[in-house]
Order: sequence, then C-alpha cells, then structure tokens
Amino acid sequence: MKRLMMASLMLGLGTAACGSPQNADNAAADNAATAATSNETNPISPDGRHYLSQPLVREIFTADPSAHVWGDGKMYIYPSHDVPTDTPNDDLGNQYAMRDYRVLRMDEPGGPVTIGPVALDVKDVPWASQQMWAPDAAFKDGTYYLYFPARDKTKDRNGLGAFRIGVATSRNPMGPFKAEPEAIPGSFSMDPAVFQDADGQAYMYFGGIWGGQLQRWKDGKYDPNGSDTDLKQDDQPALSGKVVKLNPDMKTFAETPRDAVILDEKGKPVLGGAHDKRFFEGSWVFKRDGKYYYTYSTGDTHFLNYAIGTSPYGPFTYKGHILKPVQGWTTHHSIVEWKGKWWLFYADTQLSNKNHLRNVKMTELTFNPDGTIPTLDPFVK
Repeated sequence: MKRLMMASLMLGLGTAACGSPQNADNAAADNAATAATSNETNPISPDGRHYLSQPLVREIFTADPSAHVWGDGKMYIYPSHDVPTDTPNDDLGNQYAMRDYRVLRMDEPGGPVTIGPVALDVKDVPWASQQMWAPDAAFKDGTYYLYFPARDKTKDRNGLGAFRIGVATSRNPMGPFKAEPEAIPGSFSMDPAVFQDADGQAYMYFGGIWGGQLQRWKDGKYDPNGSDTDLKQDDQPALSGKVVKLNPDMKTFAETPRDAVILDEKGKPVLGGAHDKRFFEGSWVFKRDGKYYYTYSTGDTHFLNYAIGTSPYGPFTYKGHILKPVQGWTTHHSIVEWKGKWWLFYADTQLSNKNHLRNVKMTELTFNPDGTIPTLDPFVK
C-alpha cells in the first residue's frame, strides 16, 4: 500500500519548462515523450507491471540524476540529458550521445519541476569532443561547481577519445556554467560524484568499467588499446571505483586517486566474477549516523548496491541491493535527505522503451533500525 501511495504521488508531478527546446533533437524528444504518455493515468510496463514512480519531467529525456539541496531548501537535480540517435547499442555506450546539461528544480516533493535552460554545452568545453555523461555538482563559498565527464580529443583504436573529468562554475545553481579550459589534472574515466563531509572537506568518487574505460587504467597509465569491457579476471579482486580528496579550490585533486575497495562479508575484496556485488559505475556517497554509505551500480546485472564504511576512503563492506533492476539497461542514482525524509533518484525507460532515452524518477528510501536499507522494487506488483 505504501508503494501504491508513492506511485500516486509521483503521478501528480507537473512540469514547468524554462524556455523552449534548444534544437531539433530536443523537439524530437518532446514529441516522443508526449506520445508515449498521452492519456495515461496508471501506466503499465511492456511486461504488464505498474511502475513504482513516475517520470519527473516528460519534455526532455533525462538520466543519471545527481540530486542536491542547497541553502534555499529546494531540490536541484543535475541529470544527463539524453538525445535521440540512430547509433546502435554497444558495450562502449556509443548510443549515449548526450552533449549538454539542463538542471531540474523542485520546491516540494511531488510539486512542479522546472527545467532550466542549457547549463553547459560540449561546444563550450575546449578540451572535450563528445558524450557528456553523468554529472554532479557541489557548492562552496557562493560558487556552484558542475563536474562532468566527456571524451577528450585523442583517438583510440575505435576512433574515440579518452574520458576525462572537467569542472565548470556558476553563481547560479541552474547555470549557465563556464568550463575550465582543461580537464582536471590527473582525472580519468567517468561518473564523478562529490561528497562534502561535515568538516567541509570534499572528496570525489569516480570511475566506471566497460565504456567508462577504468579497465584501461589498471596499471596507472592509460592504454588506448586496452580491453573494451573488464579484465576478465573473475577469481581476482574486482576493479575498484576511485576516491580522491579535492583541494580547497574544488577544481583540482589534492592527492593521487585511491581505490574505493568493497569487501565481502568475510572481509575479503569482492571478486570480479561477482557481477551482482562488484562495482561497475555510478558511485554516490552519503553519510548517515556517522556511517559512510558507498552506493553504486552493478551495470550488467542492473542492481543498485550499497556498502558501508567508517571513513570516506573506505574500505566499504558490502551490505546488499538498494534497487532491483529497472526497465532499461542502466541504473545510475543519487540519495539525499530532504524535508525529513530520504529520497532515491534513479531513471528508467518508461517514456521511450529505448535504452538511450531515459527518464528520471524519485521515490522514498527507508532504513532499518540497524542502518541497513530495505530493497526497493521499481515495479508495484
């Protein structure tokens, strides 16, 4: 019953778009989203199940939501902006052809959602060539920082650049943001997520295997002709996401990135063959009752997982699944406390039924008395 009530709440979400779509791709997305949801009051998935929650916006396609509550108490969501493409699905993620960002703002849970104008476009990032994937944001001393991955202008055997992480700044949480002329020195791979601890110190978590190229950095240097997926070493410790302390300028690393190690219940590193437990992409860290929750996506097994540690560096002990597989291939999320409740932001393909055209959703997240998280099902049975 609680899940049905939450689904009903999310069905009531409205949208107030700021301005018009920026180009033909956005216009196509508008038409597809409108057609997919016309006259629906209780949508059913292709396999006959009802969705736990409903898309926050329908005018554009959005994914990989990084949610934050800044000083004004409103919710700001920094998602990827999916665009239509004829590129077929592959293990490198070439079908995810995103090229700009637009920020979402919500004043109250279940209230209208404002879609901001273009906050940053790849053409305004001097070092980047394409594919502006999952971003995150931070705030310090009156400045908002937008962190984003994109391919640089080098070429590997597939004719694609290496992923780096950039930073852009603004005095407005919805932008526009001005990018630094170069990527963050020492950065690589994708999916930056910045956690600011109670003492003000900021840490960035990042990385992803397969298209995220983390496996190409296994020896500390980039191999442009390395594996396209993972190391295929199922009996060895899995590749770890990375964690690094940021300098006070919030634009540079204060140290060499470290492994964010995930341990199993026996205190041993999770192995590469444990695809339902190991890290794939989409790090997100939050702190609750003095514990650091390291949350992430398992990629090809489509779970959102969590592990808990006593330090922002880890190690983190695996605890279980946060969310079962959604409709669509990818699951990338954020978790934030807002107005006395905890919320999970995620995405699926309800509006399009296409892996590269997703829609952001939110639902309430609860905790057991011992701090563990009951597993959510993205469908209502």
